[in-house]
Amino acid sequence: MIRLEILIRRLNSQDVQELQTISIETFKETFEADNSEEHMVDYLRTAYDLDKLTAELNNRDSYFYFAETKDGTAGYLKLNKLDAQSEDMGSDALEVERIYVRSAFHRQGIGKVLMKKAYDVAVEKEKSKVWLGVWEHNHKARAFYEAQGFVKTGEHVFMMGDDAQTDYIYEKTL
Repeated sequence: MIRLEILIRRLNSQDVQELQTISIETFKETFEADNSEEHMVDYLRTAYDLDKLTAELNNRDSYFYFAETKDGTAGYLKLNKLDAQSEDMGSDALEVERIYVRSAFHRQGIGKVLMKKAYDVAVEKEKSKVWLGVWEHNHKARAFYEAQGFVKTGEHVFMMGDDAQTDYIYEKTL
């Protein structure tokens, strides 16, 4: 088996266009079939607006990383600490808000490499746990996180337009 060489690179504001492209592409691939077109269009327009993404990139408590291969950017990771977390999970926690991998790169170990980067950042930032939210019906992602040692500890509501969806909260103690 040939091992794919993956470079993990921290993003800066010059990467915002590519970040937007990958965000929209991967979110649509994953969730379009399960949501109305109206909700999807509205969500993508607001969540991945260039000004919003630029502000997220410039937030000192958020960290973005691209996974790059010889064939292009495979995906990215977004991490949050302190007030940047989407839920108040405490100062000892690091949130994995997004771990998005393009479909052409699925099943090549990209997700594992990005998750390892999350653990490394958590240790570097002296965090004792990593947590994330995952849609209750995203069985593939849930299986991946459980295989990584994450445990379901709660749930919260994720609004997709006016559709209240349930995200499970998963945590892993380091």
